[in-house]
Amino acid sequence: MLRQFFALVALVCLAACATSSPQTYTGDFQPPPAGSRVVVMTPNVQLAVLTAAGLPEPREEWSVSGRDNLAASIAGYVQSEGHAPSALDPNTAMEGRVGQIIRLHDAVGGSLLMRGMLPTQRDRFEWTLGEGVRSLGEEHNADYALFVGANGTYASAGRVAAAVGLALLGVGVPLGNQVAYASLVDLRTGQVIWFNVAIAAPNQDMRDPEGAQSLINTLMRDAPL
Repeated sequence: MLRQFFALVALVCLAACATSSPQTYTGDFQPPPAGSRVVVMTPNVQLAVLTAAGLPEPREEWSVSGRDNLAASIAGYVQSEGHAPSALDPNTAMEGRVGQIIRLHDAVGGSLLMRGMLPTQRDRFEWTLGEGVRSLGEEHNADYALFVGANGTYASAGRVAAAVGLALLGVGVPLGNQVAYASLVDLRTGQVIWFNVAIAAPNQDMRDPEGAQSLINTLMRDAPL
């Protein structure tokens, strides 16, 4: 019986805490001065329901809610730090040079997510999009760009029931998780000056405005803004 109890506790503990892994440019730089103009990319959010069988099924309405809630929260955060945010939906800006920059950032962002697997990058954080990003700053009258995204799964009722039943047998079953990430880019130099990944806690459901705000607070906690 004790083994079953500790299995249940483990399931709760695994999902109980929000965590983040901020990384800041290791070269010389000055944090954005007050009043900096920050173009905030509309978050790319992909959410799904985790079925009883453990298969993720995309939920468009959840993704839209998460996107809108995160967008509002991140804009409010930037403004609360004394900067001037402006919104840019990447889906409307994929043509020309700006589109190339967005796609380049997507590629670099994928490398940043895998950074822990790259031996040459473990002790330093020096990533750049190149000076070509100046065109993004000029076109959208911005000094910095803030890229935000999120993805994850939420357990269905059937999945929760299966998890409880198997926990009583000492078997742990994942109940889904949500991950948000953000990067801050200096549009004058192309330098990625900060990047973070945050795993959401149960009270940080981005489908809900309050949950999204709490998640953004965790994600942006150590941002140099």
